[in-house]
Formats: sequence, structure tokens, C-alpha cells
Amino acid sequence: MVTHSRHEGAMSSNPFQGSVRLPAHRYKTFSSRAQYQMVVAAVHKLQESGFYWSAVSGKEASALLSAEPPGTFLVRDSSDNRHFFTLSVKTSTGTKNLRIQCDACSFFLQTDPRSAQTVPRFDCVLKLIHHYMPSTRGASTASGAGVDGDGGSAGADGSTYFIYSGGEKIPLELLRPLASSMSTLQHLCRKTLNGHIEVSAKRDQLPQSLQEFLQQYDAPI
Repeated sequence: MVTHSRHEGAMSSNPFQGSVRLPAHRYKTFSSRAQYQMVVAAVHKLQESGFYWSAVSGKEASALLSAEPPGTFLVRDSSDNRHFFTLSVKTSTGTKNLRIQCDACSFFLQTDPRSAQTVPRFDCVLKLIHHYMPSTRGASTASGAGVDGDGGSAGADGSTYFIYSGGEKIPLELLRPLASSMSTLQHLCRKTLNGHIEVSAKRDQLPQSLQEFLQQYDAPI
């Protein structure tokens, strides 16, 4: 259950109310109306993504990813009631659970205490995930992340990100999301369009209905 205290009005006025279900086990109070709206928008896009597994536990995530190749990942609700989401990723040494933190206006992976680099922040969980995928990682600088539930953390060396867990230093590779549902042909086409910069630059020339459809999910993953 999510509590909202001083921002009850924001819940009733939100455009996604009724179509988006926030993590049911939450006992977290939102710090502002803006944060509430950002989280609701994130849930909406995650539900569209096809790789959001909602309330599965860390143990269940490990079972789901056990037969998958390294680099396969999924997003689920965090088991820590101080946070909303967790990124579970299969590595060469097993599944690691990276906590996605949330402040008043952004999502980010908790920085490793040993890293002096500034962690990148995003207003969308999908943008965060895309940042850590190989297609965008080459142009990025070092940043960090926290691991949920197994005592590790993560940091970076140049443009390569690492997970620190149990004395191990493991490269963080996000290569392929694990589908939780079958994507429609429309959604697959939308992701393809989102991956083309030339289309994004000319989006305002598209029919209004198509612009709105692309805006509802603006990530290529």
C-alpha cells in the first residue's frame, strides 16, 4: 500500500488513475505531488514495456533468470519498502538485484561508496535502464549503483560499470530484457521507431495520434 499523506489531491487528479496500479506492498509516503506523478508515469511505462514483473521476490527473480544467458534482466517491485523498483540482472556468477532509488525528481542507481563519480539521474526508469545498455554506454562517464538484498554495490571504471558483491567485481551488462508478456506488433513497431534518431527529430511532422502513441512509450527497449 502506498501512503500519500499531504498529497491526497494529486492521486485523484492523476491522468493514469485507475489504469495504473502502484506496488501494493509499499508503505512509503511520497515527498511531493511531482514525485507521485513521476512514479505513476514510471509504472505506466513499465507496464507497457513487457519486462516489468511487478511483485515477484528476489528469489523468484533468480529462478526466472536462472536458465537465461548473462545480461538478461527484468524490473520488479523492490522488496525494501524504502524503494519502489529493483533491477534484477543475470551475471556470470548468478542473479544480482540492483536497487533503483528515487528522490523528489529522479531515479538513479545507488553509487558505490568507493566511487567519487556522480551517479546519473533520470526522470524515467526506462531511460535509466537504456543508459546502462551497451548501445548508449560508450559515450557515458563513470557512475554507480546499489545492490538490493545481497549486500553488494556497483561502480564504474571509465565507460564500464561493475557490480561489487561478496568481494567480487562483476561487469554490469544489460543486454536483453526478460519478457513478462507477449508484445503487440504495434508496440514492437513503436520501439523500433523510438530507436531511430531521425524519426525522433521529425516526430512533430507525424500525425497527432501517432505522436501521442509514441509519447506514451518513448524508449527503444
